[in-house]
Formats: sequence, structure tokens, C-alpha cells
Amino acid sequence: MSMMFVMVSVYKVDAARTIALYDAWTAQWHRAAVPSASHAAPADPFDAAVMLLHQANFELWHEEDKARDVDATDAEIATAKRSIDRINQRRNDRMEQCDTLLLEELAPQHLPNPTAELHSETPGLMLDRLSILSLKHYHTIEEIERADAPRGHQERNRERLMILESQRKDLASSLDLFWQQVMVGKRRFRLYRQLKMYNDPDLNPVLYRHPKHQM
Repeated sequence: MSMMFVMVSVYKVDAARTIALYDAWTAQWHRAAVPSASHAAPADPFDAAVMLLHQANFELWHEEDKARDVDATDAEIATAKRSIDRINQRRNDRMEQCDTLLLEELAPQHLPNPTAELHSETPGLMLDRLSILSLKHYHTIEEIERADAPRGHQERNRERLMILESQRKDLASSLDLFWQQVMVGKRRFRLYRQLKMYNDPDLNPVLYRHPKHQM
């Protein structure tokens, strides 16, 4: 006898809604000096995890700019690189948190269906990609509106914006379809741990061979 699955509302996996939130947070945080202090986390645990994932990408974007600054000193670049490692670890933790919350919510409904076809990309990974596309979208519009841009700059960035919007639309459609299939038992996903080693003093030889970690 085949298993029956009933679609029950869980956390809000809705690509259009997520894009709207990402774009709103991106615009707000660019107006404020410290994102974490300017925007309280939503009460819904999943929305909060999505926001913190986007905040990590927001911080990464601007920290990486510090490392690329041609006028930055060696010390400033080193500080930025270490900060990038810490933020990237937080970003990966937030992706896993999104997937963990979804799986915990699905479990009482006996979902994902263990016999369904496995989807290699998780919702958390797709939400991360949408987050990055939102940042690219914002900064591309910024370049289109740049008053001191050289000739042809606006046209190139309008073309870039069209590509970004097309890619974002495709990814949003894919996420929504994937989630619908999970909810009716046609697709499944697993929690894929990132298992990053570079920040772990027990796993990275550059760290565990350092004298201060051997004390």
C-alpha cells in the first residue's frame, strides 16, 4: 500500500516572500551602521534563521571589500581575512539551522518521504543563493544610478540586472517547486553538514601546530 501524504502548513518556505524580505533587509541595513542593532530578529524561528543567514552574507560582502581595498595595509587585510573566516562559518551554521528547523517541523508529518527521490541541494543552500542574488541585485542598481560612472557603465549594468533577475526568478521557481514536492512526498532532502575545518583548532594543522594551541 502506498503511503499518503497530506500538505500541512509549516514554516514559510515561499520564495517570493523570502526575496521581498531579503530586499527589504538589504535596503534597511545599507541605511544603518550596524545591521544587528538596527533590526530585531523576527519572532518566527525560521524567519529569524533566514534573516541571520542573510545578515551573514551582508557582512561578508562588505568585509570582503575591505580585503580588496588597494589602499588597505597588510595588517588591515589580515584582520579582514580572519573576520571573513568567522562570518563564513556563521553563514554555514545558519544554512544548517534553516534545514534543521524545516526537518524538525516535517518529522511529525513523516516527511520528507524516505522513499522519495533525493534532492542534493537543500532549502538552506537555495535560500543562501537567493540571499547572495539579493545583494548583487541591490549593488547592481546602485551602479546603474551612479552619477560619476564612465560611459557605457549604466548600459552594462542594466544588462547585468536583467541576467540577475532572470536567475533569481529561475531559482525562486525551483525552490517553490522543490518544496511543494517535499510536502507531497515526491522529493526529500537531508541535512548536509558543511564540516568546515579551517576554523577548528583541532582539525586545521596551521592552528593546532601553533605554539599557543599546544599549551
